[in-house]
Amino acid sequence: MKTLIVEILFLLGASFMLLAAIGLLRMPDFFTRMHAATKAPSLGASLLLVAAAIHFSEIGITTRAFAIIFFIFLTTPVAAHLIGRTAYLLRIPMSAHTVLDQWKEHRDQKEANQNANASEK
Repeated sequence: MKTLIVEILFLLGASFMLLAAIGLLRMPDFFTRMHAATKAPSLGASLLLVAAAIHFSEIGITTRAFAIIFFIFLTTPVAAHLIGRTAYLLRIPMSAHTVLDQWKEHRDQKEANQNANASEK
């Protein structure tokens, strides 16, 4: 029974990692690729680590596995947000299929203020 659970978790984790790789190839622009590169791999890696923790059933390995899962879920959203925001501010082009840009007015206003401050100096 334990082996079956480990195998199922391993296959699910590998499937999420495969879906993330396919998403990187299929998505049209940087922002959607970044989404594919952060969400599914986090879940996939976590499932693989849970499978390893169950398989080895040692407190040291289990502790390390859950610590790694914690840090993956702690750091991945922050890193993705910072990379996405930087790409947006650098005006990395969005897909032609992008319908809504909620931050455009704020970005343009911020840039106008920075240009005004620079010209005053």
